[in-house]
Amino acid sequence: MNVKAALAIGMVFVGCCSNVVFLELVVKEDPGAGNLATFLQFLFIATIGFCTVGKFGTAKRNIPFKQYLLLVGFFWTSSVANNYAFDFNISMPLHMIFRAGSLMANMAMGVWILKKQYPALKYLAIFMISAGIAICTIQSSGDVKAPRETHEDAAEEEKLKFIDWLWWCLGIAILTFALFVSARMGIFQESLYSKYGKHPWEALYYTHLLPLVFWLPTAPNIMNHVQIAFDTPAVEFLGVTLPRQVLYMILYVMTQGLCISAVYVLTTECASLVVTLTVTLRKFVSLLFSILYFRNPFTFGHWIGTLLVFIGTMIFTELLQKFVFLFVPKTKDAKKVQ
Repeated sequence: MNVKAALAIGMVFVGCCSNVVFLELVVKEDPGAGNLATFLQFLFIATIGFCTVGKFGTAKRNIPFKQYLLLVGFFWTSSVANNYAFDFNISMPLHMIFRAGSLMANMAMGVWILKKQYPALKYLAIFMISAGIAICTIQSSGDVKAPRETHEDAAEEEKLKFIDWLWWCLGIAILTFALFVSARMGIFQESLYSKYGKHPWEALYYTHLLPLVFWLPTAPNIMNHVQIAFDTPAVEFLGVTLPRQVLYMILYVMTQGLCISAVYVLTTECASLVVTLTVTLRKFVSLLFSILYFRNPFTFGHWIGTLLVFIGTMIFTELLQKFVFLFVPKTKDAKKVQ
């Protein structure tokens, strides 16, 4: 492994794990800030891409503009839906576990659209991932609550709890929708790369630049949450005093750019096995940090579901099989020597 690859792996953990932390700080401060966070993320990456990939608008595209419009539709929809889910009483651990089920959605889309056939072990892995997500979802359904002041009337409180649960169900539906839209985007992206060649940095640039116009109808919502951000208490950071939520937003956007760049570099420097292992471990570290640092509710049932999701992921990506085969031959050789 070269220095560039090792640095990319380190930046994936530093950038992506810290990004999850700052996103959780943002949504804890303002649960409805997901739309604003997504907009700022797109604006930041599009601006950087305009200067580097787009050469200030002078660079020629390798993939036709019409194809990018379709890709952007998928990407923007899944990104906005994922961040909007926080406004529906979805906790960060459940959000991360749910998104780890992307393999399940990819496989379902592959069978349905591409008519692919998979070995039995892949279906076992998908069953484990689905069961894990279902267990975590059921466990989380008993602890659904929205931030509010306490109410004196017990009947009114029960009614509000039921309303919270209905909003939570809508949040689960939004996450499920985003999961399958993202999987469909992956299939479309695969077909684009096979036809026009791989141009990941160009795709990253255009999928963040073109959707910016989609936020025009949501401008009042964005401005409302900008005002909320500026109304938060001031904090000092590196000698600069900023509203707390503004600081969280800046750090979220910067770490998101670092995270995406590190993953893209990793895909060019390492084998897919290393990339998959790194991303899977990163998700697990982020989940642990969210549970321990933010004290998010996490029961024994959540742990069972989480293990099913991650073991199923390792089986599907053949990480577990490769680790087993890595040690089995050594055992046989040792017996022959004896």
